[in-house]
Amino acid sequence: MNCFSAFNIFPIRWAVPAVLAMLAACGVPSSESADRTHNREYSLHYTLSPDPDTSSVLVAMQLRQPRDLVREISFPVSGAISDVGGDGDLSIRDERVHWRPPADSGTLEWRVLVRTERGNGSFDALLTEQWGIFRAEDVIPRARTRTLKGSVSRTTLSFDLPVDWSAISEYSALKQPIVVDRADRRFDEPTGWFAMGKLGIRRETIAGTRVAIAAPQDHDVRRMDMLALLNWTLPELNEVLPGALPRLTIVSAGAPMWRGGLSAPASLFLHADRPLISENATSSLMHEVVHTALGLRPVDGYDWIVEGLAEYYSIELLKRGHAISRNRATRAFEQQKKWGERADSLCGAESTAATTALAVTIFRNLDREMLSETDGQASLDALLPILANTRIDLDDLLAATVTLTGATPDALHSDNLPGCRSMAAENQEH
Repeated sequence: MNCFSAFNIFPIRWAVPAVLAMLAACGVPSSESADRTHNREYSLHYTLSPDPDTSSVLVAMQLRQPRDLVREISFPVSGAISDVGGDGDLSIRDERVHWRPPADSGTLEWRVLVRTERGNGSFDALLTEQWGIFRAEDVIPRARTRTLKGSVSRTTLSFDLPVDWSAISEYSALKQPIVVDRADRRFDEPTGWFAMGKLGIRRETIAGTRVAIAAPQDHDVRRMDMLALLNWTLPELNEVLPGALPRLTIVSAGAPMWRGGLSAPASLFLHADRPLISENATSSLMHEVVHTALGLRPVDGYDWIVEGLAEYYSIELLKRGHAISRNRATRAFEQQKKWGERADSLCGAESTAATTALAVTIFRNLDREMLSETDGQASLDALLPILANTRIDLDDLLAATVTLTGATPDALHSDNLPGCRSMAAENQEH
């Protein structure tokens, strides 16, 4: 039985009359209730079939709906996408694929070249003959939908893999097909990092977080070292942001992948050569884990807020988890302060290393000020749950701080934020 056949067999056929009878007895019009409970849900299933010989992935998106709920699905088409085909009404115009599916069911397919170079011969998305590492968005472009009002998707995902290959994502694979559920959206699309191929995987549950670390078998990736560091630090992070990370998937590889770290929902990529704890007592791993847990997105010009928080807590969590001593953490913060003196401006398009270091000092000062203003009742920790999963700028940060302390903090005064005053003035003019 495939993932769609159950949609049309006895659970729905037998359950609906009973539910309608119960609703009628309660005085709720059956036609309205049926519309709301069943007729506004449609099924989407994505099948990803990697083709290592061509470094591409064939994506098949199968739609099943009880009636004409989905009027159109569209997404941007790039030079990496080819072989777009499907039933229904399909066109490509204005650099977008436009698909008007049949009234009951239909399939749309496309092929994506998975080879995104970041410079100097390194890649942040790559599919080779032995393995592939990329984000869901690399092969499933973010789509727009036109649907009947109130319609919601029930989305699933599966992989059609070569022999001896396995795949991992941010989603639980205990049940097949994999369920994709994003509570904040009516149209659920897969997100996060994927790894596939001949993988080595280590799994562990740490402080309630189901952790999986995956990398190609022939790459020198320190999976157990990562688990050890997370055993020290994840309990501390989950104290500050309870429930933020029910799952955490980490994918890693060496060359020719990009030599850095990149976060995504419930998952992240970290290059195999990145030290888990640097000589300056920061941690690329924890920096990306904090990004993943917080889910913050900066308004243009305020990247320093997102990067500064991640770097501040990369040190703070190491200290709290006893991965480094308090004295070493103090020296790390002092080093960040000196480094931040090189920053000419804080507010800019993208946070530089010096800008991020300056932001770390600002957040350290803000933490101290909040503790002082509230007699130890509120600190920077109390801000994180308020800010999590939002698009943030300085006004948001100020408002959340004032809510907790009742006062505008000196740490966030414009005199302490070089370049932000001029940007605020520009925004007012526009």
